[in-house]
Amino acid sequence: MTPVDAPDAPQPGGGYSQAMLVEPGRSLLFVSGQIPVDSEGVVPADFAAQCRLVWRNIGAQLAAAGMDLTHLVKVTTFLGDRAYREENGAIRREILGDHFPALTVIVCDIYDPEWLLEIEAVAAR
Repeated sequence: MTPVDAPDAPQPGGGYSQAMLVEPGRSLLFVSGQIPVDSEGVVPADFAAQCRLVWRNIGAQLAAAGMDLTHLVKVTTFLGDRAYREENGAIRREILGDHFPALTVIVCDIYDPEWLLEIEAVAAR
């Protein structure tokens, strides 16, 4: 997997790549939108706890496929409110470290009003 950031296009800000090239012969994993619900059906009350739980749920799906967060090539985050964008970005950078997959953040109405975000992802190995 190779990050692609065209020099004649706007450069990314906030810890992501404009695109990720996945060479032939790789396995792809498409992770459905992960929600801020734990295995016992509990939804944390605050955004930070929900965000960390969603990333934990993504990590669990990746691990089940023999992958980890470094295999992510595309992440789409759905935020229930624009007010969460800075905190969301900070937590994402904390969790992903120096790994910068392609990224889209969408502010929208979330399926369950108790959820403050949902994240879907694509990974390659």
